[in-house]
Amino acid sequence: MPTHRRRHAITETDEISNALEIARRTWPDLAHKPGALLRQLILVGRNTLAHNDAAGTRARCRAVETTSGALAGVFGSDYLRELREDWPE
Repeated sequence: MPTHRRRHAITETDEISNALEIARRTWPDLAHKPGALLRQLILVGRNTLAHNDAAGTRARCRAVETTSGALAGVFGSDYLRELREDWPE
């Protein structure tokens, strides 16, 4: 089918073959359409990565909120000035 979109070639390695076999069991209606199975695998992978990325972002935000202010008062008000006095000019 003509398209202006990029096309990708993929070699069926043992890992890809195994992924396709699992995909055939998961989506039996696509069992004889390897291109469609690959598209499904890519979309499921994308969704999984997006979910994991969002979960990681939420976890980092919680960690920042949890530790926010934990070091308040540890350094005196002149700490940076005193530190900079040791720097060469």
